[in-house]
Amino acid sequence: MNYRHAFHAGNHADVLKHIVQLALIDSFKRKDSPFFVLDTHGGAGRYLLASEESRKTLEAESGIMRLMAQPRLPEVVERYLKAVQADNPVGALTNYPGSPLLSAQAMRAQDRMAVCELQEAETAIQRVSEMSERGVDLSPRSIEALGETRRRSDRTMLIGLALVLLAAMWILH
Repeated sequence: MNYRHAFHAGNHADVLKHIVQLALIDSFKRKDSPFFVLDTHGGAGRYLLASEESRKTLEAESGIMRLMAQPRLPEVVERYLKAVQADNPVGALTNYPGSPLLSAQAMRAQDRMAVCELQEAETAIQRVSEMSERGVDLSPRSIEALGETRRRSDRTMLIGLALVLLAAMWILH
């Protein structure tokens, strides 16, 4: 399957996934021990909501845009919206941060993350983003490659908790 996340960035499914993702990371940070995030279908770190792909489907209109227009929301949702707004100019919503960027921005220095992505175009976007500055392992392209990377890596860090982000893609016939 040839799935390109740029067509769907900021849709209702992204919104729900990212709210839960940040809430889980925040709960992990209540303990001092480091944690590990594995994003199995990372996509790009950031999506332009004015891109040709996003304009083609307009899925962000019924997702992030609709949510941003609400006057009052639960604290967990407000926390997510602040993370989205932090990746945008004041008063505008031009970018939508993907799962890897949201995780990287929420993590502490001792936490680790690896991002897998098979789409070359998405991987190239990841590499130029600030995620690499935060110690995010962007080298594995697949889960198998990640396993090999982990077998060769330094095992001095003990991980207390782990979050695995899986992307479920459904095809309706």
